[in-house]
Amino acid sequence: MDLDEVAGRLYELPPSEFTAAREAEARAAKDAGEVRLARDIAGLRKPTVSASAVNRLAREHPDDLGELLSLGQELREAWERHDAEALAELTRRRGELAGRLSRLIRREAGVSAAAAAEAEQTLDAAVVDAGAAEEVRRGHLAKPLSYSGFAPAPAPAPAPRGKPAKKPAASTTSADSAPEARSAEARSAEARSAEARSAEAKKRQEAETKRREETEARKAAERQQALDTHREWVTALEQAVQEHDERAERVAGLERKLAKARKRLAESAQRLEVAEREERHARHRVER
Repeated sequence: MDLDEVAGRLYELPPSEFTAAREAEARAAKDAGEVRLARDIAGLRKPTVSASAVNRLAREHPDDLGELLSLGQELREAWERHDAEALAELTRRRGELAGRLSRLIRREAGVSAAAAAEAEQTLDAAVVDAGAAEEVRRGHLAKPLSYSGFAPAPAPAPAPRGKPAKKPAASTTSADSAPEARSAEARSAEARSAEARSAEAKKRQEAETKRREETEARKAAERQQALDTHREWVTALEQAVQEHDERAERVAGLERKLAKARKRLAESAQRLEVAEREERHARHRVER
């Protein structure tokens, strides 16, 4: 077992599972007597959400990612050659590929707009920097990558052989003017591409913000409606309880009156029975 193997297992996990898995891997290495490896494993950083999304892309869509990274190599070579025409075409393809991969990340990883922007920034860094491309390809990122500018300025083109210039100053200007012009066109093409990507990212972020605000507004309205409905039923419940108690009290009062009336009725029936019996006795005495 080596660090690269362990890192491969850890960085394919969701960020929420990373820390516990890292501790388990470090304990296993320590129990196996590999103290240095255990220390190195413990030092692995938990990935951010955006870094984890790019790691997932590297594992689940290696062909799509490889296409973008290969195009990045072509872009760097075209930049070194000052090939403005190739740069324009490659920049166009780069925008299409980067957009497709960004949509994959947002759809499959379900990240926020901010995390999606960081993932796109990481892919941009991988396109213009070979070292960043290798990090992205390995899928062991702990944080998003970034870059400044497009690439280092290319070395001046060598002077053509065979026909030495009669005027050194004029010859130097002629040899350098075409590459400089192509370089300027390349920078202009890259600037337009960067502006387009920035505008697209801003548009997506604004759409996400609007969608989130609409969702929050809808939820707030639903909560308010639920509160209003609850208040109405609380009032109805209180009225029903009061009405029930009042009627129960009336029923209890009527039952008490009925019990008294039944008692008086029983007493009257007893007196009636006594009166009837005595009347019969009296009549028998009269008839004798």
